[in-house]
Amino acid sequence: MTTSLTIFEKIKKTNESNSEYWSARDLAKTLDYAEYRNFISVVEKAQKSCKNSGQSIKNHFVHINNMVEIGSSASRQVSDILLTRYACYLIMQNADPAKEIVAIGQTYFALQTRRQELQNQQIEDTSRLSLRNEITVRNKHLAQTASKAGINNFAIFTNHGYKGLYGGLNMQKIHEKKKLKKHQHILDHMGGEELGANIFRATQAEARLRRESVQGEAKANQVHFEVGKKVRQTIKELGGEMPENLPVVDNIAKVKRRLKKENSAVIEIP
Repeated sequence: MTTSLTIFEKIKKTNESNSEYWSARDLAKTLDYAEYRNFISVVEKAQKSCKNSGQSIKNHFVHINNMVEIGSSASRQVSDILLTRYACYLIMQNADPAKEIVAIGQTYFALQTRRQELQNQQIEDTSRLSLRNEITVRNKHLAQTASKAGINNFAIFTNHGYKGLYGGLNMQKIHEKKKLKKHQHILDHMGGEELGANIFRATQAEARLRRESVQGEAKANQVHFEVGKKVRQTIKELGGEMPENLPVVDNIAKVKRRLKKENSAVIEIP
């Protein structure tokens, strides 16, 4: 089986960006479709599956025209479709299951797709863990600066920042909005985008407190609220999703365990 799987490796191509792709015409021949036009119906079914899964067809099925030589220095235009790994995976699911080579293709692209999913998840987890660590550091610096500005109740100070960034919601209301339990820490369930917004809030709040030599609890709280509100306005101007509407994600502790497991495991792909 491992040797058979290399058939699809042999017809794989890479573009200038080092992204891999397959030619629909090459794939049709490999799958033993005598007539390319018969294979097109399979591609069309795969495109429908792609659309139904919420993916953009044009991102996975790129229609092109090539000039091919037909002898005697003559050439003609031939249509082709450049396929991503995901497109090939969908094609295999819609191809003739009676063909042994199709079954082999299903195995190959399922393995390859799963490997990519694991790699993407690892990249996302690593990035999120880094951001979660960053917000911890930034909040520590903010707390130290706020303390010098006269803040005695850091919880109230924090809520002013949240209210500005989250459209008036304090920590308790954010918990309720996101349906988090009392023991669940807000920051531990934020995705990368939401963590980034809060890092920006914390960084800019600290900078303003320092820059303006703010003194007094009321003034410092107001500064934190204004900074949070400004970050929210920036997100709106950029067309981003408001932080209170961003999805709740896995607890950061689960992410750490997943990364530890992945880093210690060896995944062999034929």
